[in-house]
Amino acid sequence: MGRKGVRHGAEHDVENLLDELHTTPPSDFVSRRGQLAAAAKADGRPEDARRIRAARRPTLAAWAANLLLRSRPQESRRFLELGQALREAYRTLDADGIKELSGQRRSVVSALSRQACELALEAGHRLSDAARQDVESTLRAVLADEDAADRWAAGRLESALTPPADFPAVAASAAGGPHKPTDVVPPPSSRSRAKDELAERRRQRQEQLGAARRAARAADRGLRDLRAEQADADEVLQQAHDRHERAGRQLSAAEEQLRQAREELERAGREEREAGERRRAAAAAVARAERAAQDAAREVERLAGPAG
Repeated sequence: MGRKGVRHGAEHDVENLLDELHTTPPSDFVSRRGQLAAAAKADGRPEDARRIRAARRPTLAAWAANLLLRSRPQESRRFLELGQALREAYRTLDADGIKELSGQRRSVVSALSRQACELALEAGHRLSDAARQDVESTLRAVLADEDAADRWAAGRLESALTPPADFPAVAASAAGGPHKPTDVVPPPSSRSRAKDELAERRRQRQEQLGAARRAARAADRGLRDLRAEQADADEVLQQAHDRHERAGRQLSAAEEQLRQAREELERAGREEREAGERRRAAAAAVARAERAAQDAAREVERLAGPAG
């Protein structure tokens, strides 16, 4: 029972760490991921370390969307509820509901994307126009697609989301045009076989189109993931390149110091040899002077002695 409790606590910890990681600014993501993974491994949690290392760095827009979800929970919850209501109205062909909810869509998307930009700026990153458009695209996708809504609600987007092509058009037509979505196939009439067949072909075509769009969105997500991985690899490569350059400069400085030390050693050797030669010459001169002094002393003694 206690062991299960420990595992549950560790699982809760790693989920919190992953949440934190996906709201870490992209410029700090790789280093922070390495720190968290190393800490988990040192703590004896290799599976948590693997999950942390598997996390991909979000694009700037995806990070801003994650930050919006975590920093504005109430607004985010209401936004998810708006999307659920709008999708339900679309599914049931509730023209009045579509018209009413679509009127809120544009203003809410604009307000939330503006908040995301402000949050990003507070965190030290100004979003470019392209990144702002990706944030708005992500929010529109959350309204239009249940899968996109679930992904954003998890708070771990790695790339911007793309809304389905048909949903915004339907919402716009409901807001300002006919009360019936223009691309929804009307129910077949039992009085006409030709109309039935045409409706069936249209239904099949809609299904095929929906499958193609889902496949395109999946391919787009895969491409964005690969681009994020490439960006991670580029950053790691750049860091390695910077370290290599620093090590090269340090090596050059060390080699210069070594060269100077060798020159100093050679100078000291020459000076030592010259000093030795001067010492030997001085010692020889002292010896000669001592002999001359002794000879002079003997001569003085000789001359000072009694006359013979």
